[in-house]
Amino acid sequence: MSDITTASVRRSIWHGWGDPAARHALPPSGLSRLAQEIGALPDAPSGGPVAEQDVRLPEPALPGEVLEALRAVVGANGVLQDRRSRLEHAGGKSYPDLYRLRTGDGSRAPDAVVVPADAEQVGGVIRCCAERGVAVIPFGGGTSVVGGVTPSAKRGPTVSLDLRRLDRLVRVDPISHTATLQAGVRGPDIERLLAAHGLSLGHLPQSHQQATFGGYVATRSAGQASTGYGRIDDNVLAATVVTPVGELVLDHRAPASAAGPGLLDLVVGSEGSLGVITEATVKVHAKPTEFTCAAYAFASMDEAAETLRVMIQSLGKATMPQVCRISDPDETDVSLALAGPAGEALARYLRLRRMATPCLAVLVWEGTNATVVRARRRACTNVLTASRAVRLPGRIAQAWRQGRFSGPYLRDELMDRQVFVETLETATSWSNVPHLYDAVGAAIRSALAELGTPGLVQCHVSHVYETGCSLYFTFVAREAADPLGQWSRVKAAASEVIVAAGGTITHHHAVGKDHRPYLEAETGVLGTRLLRAVKQTLDPQGVMNPGTLVADD
Repeated sequence: MSDITTASVRRSIWHGWGDPAARHALPPSGLSRLAQEIGALPDAPSGGPVAEQDVRLPEPALPGEVLEALRAVVGANGVLQDRRSRLEHAGGKSYPDLYRLRTGDGSRAPDAVVVPADAEQVGGVIRCCAERGVAVIPFGGGTSVVGGVTPSAKRGPTVSLDLRRLDRLVRVDPISHTATLQAGVRGPDIERLLAAHGLSLGHLPQSHQQATFGGYVATRSAGQASTGYGRIDDNVLAATVVTPVGELVLDHRAPASAAGPGLLDLVVGSEGSLGVITEATVKVHAKPTEFTCAAYAFASMDEAAETLRVMIQSLGKATMPQVCRISDPDETDVSLALAGPAGEALARYLRLRRMATPCLAVLVWEGTNATVVRARRRACTNVLTASRAVRLPGRIAQAWRQGRFSGPYLRDELMDRQVFVETLETATSWSNVPHLYDAVGAAIRSALAELGTPGLVQCHVSHVYETGCSLYFTFVAREAADPLGQWSRVKAAASEVIVAAGGTITHHHAVGKDHRPYLEAETGVLGTRLLRAVKQTLDPQGVMNPGTLVADD
């Protein structure tokens, strides 16, 4: 178990993403390509964050009696009210969260950060807060991009419950391929701890370097290799949740059960609105030792999606690449621009192959048996060859794999240049993919144009299922005079179209506060009532992450 000081070293910067030493600047080719779409950019970044001491923080509002009660549970050193701790917990990593902090608005900062050492202390903190009407926001890696760890605007006294010290691998069953981990273990540490047993979770979202195991479970996370390994909700077998009314233990480690409705699903994806997940048991996999990568180009997004559909439906999930990713023409174009001379050369080659607007595919197969991995690749290659895909050098996919976690750092650079940049994701059935792709892209472009800030909209497929796939949109534009108003308008336009066009409001970023208004389109009125009834049962005072997943009373 980590002490508070050591664990805090791994926190990301308060106004951006991850480790500042890992940040990299946009290459000139990327800046030039972006300027073609949204207009000339400043020669040098001019919109950087204010100094830390200039961020406006509200005075802590916790009464002295509450502070003393919390210190009695976790110790004096476990209740933090210093400026940096409150800043680091003032929100997640969404555009609104970062914009507010970068411009000096720390009004969402919690009144204190509480750092329990174990599940017993977690329970003590929750009971203490529930008895006194203090809101509790569970906090892992703080990577939410949907307002999931942002204190509610309707704020009363609020504490951020930081789980960094719950960082142990509790048990491993190498025969059954299961492992139990505490909620605060970060992505790289999950892999390190499991590797000692020859195992891997195989769950690698783009937030992998910052996010925590509990965050994966609480948000129904999907990783970049989920086409092969499955989403986290496919792999959770048991969970322990500390709620305001007691500890809920859901143990479904049997391979299958007919013991009533799957209550575990009430926990997976609960986003801290019902209680705090302190540990969970998941399926794990033999640590892969064999890797092979491939890259292809398709003439259109429709052609690429159709090839993926045929591949998974004819070959099955077990044969598919663990990573299966296809970028639309705009994202491909930007990727080639960012690659500099090598990207320009590849673009020329594809034009010679009569692909003026290509879609780039990145595929990665992995496993423990080289013969099996090669056979899986050959089977997929047969499908790709039967399509009109153009095979490209495998080093393109290898380069993507090496830089797979670096994308969010570019957002910091863009925001420094006063560029509005945001992402959103959805998923739908194969038959509806063309319609949803066109409708969402058009809605984003239209909303940006109406604001006088026409932008660049990109999309990729990153998760493939037998019945459909995900769509992940990234869009950039010049900041409007009111950037938060700009974000709200575009987000609403895209979300309304996603709901109307038959997509899910979120595929792997969770609901948070940002998507909550659109959740009823999926759950229905009765489903919403059911969620509220569950919350009322487990959190009768309504102190657990108010406004996330379930609306404030």
